[in-house]
Amino acid sequence: MYAEALRRGLEQARSVIALTDGAAYNRTIVQTHFPDAVHIVDLFHAYEHLTAIAQILWGQEAKAPKTWRDLLEAGDIDRLVRKAGKQLPASAKSKMSMVKQLRYFEKNAPQMRYAEYREKKFFVGSGVVEAGCRTVIGQRLKQSGMRWSVRGANAIIALRCCILSDRFEDFWASRGS
Repeated sequence: MYAEALRRGLEQARSVIALTDGAAYNRTIVQTHFPDAVHIVDLFHAYEHLTAIAQILWGQEAKAPKTWRDLLEAGDIDRLVRKAGKQLPASAKSKMSMVKQLRYFEKNAPQMRYAEYREKKFFVGSGVVEAGCRTVIGQRLKQSGMRWSVRGANAIIALRCCILSDRFEDFWASRGS
């Protein structure tokens, strides 16, 4: 990832944004390879965790209350955690699940300053990247009647990525020696 970022002009970038799902290993990647980047946790992943809290408390059809969503959008994670945390469920299993979800917000609070990021015109969602993945990978691999081995799927994905990133000639040049 770092090599590709360099190839695409990382050193000339005025601002570098690392948009992740908030997983610990992604935080490590950002800290290791992009220490000066603005690390943002994808807002839609955060919404999924907020919905998980609502479902723990009120059942599978529950949605997060508007006040919680507003706090998330504002980046006021401390208040969000306090509000949601006041309603711990009775069962030990549900309580453990709830605490896990609340920890997600606590650990990622510095990367969830969404109002600030939007003010700076930063993307806070990974939808554009995910749409790109659907275009590059999904359209080719998921056509009607297609069946792929892992090896075959990996090969066609690599080929499409080389072609669509204008690296096909470089790829073949490197294989010829």
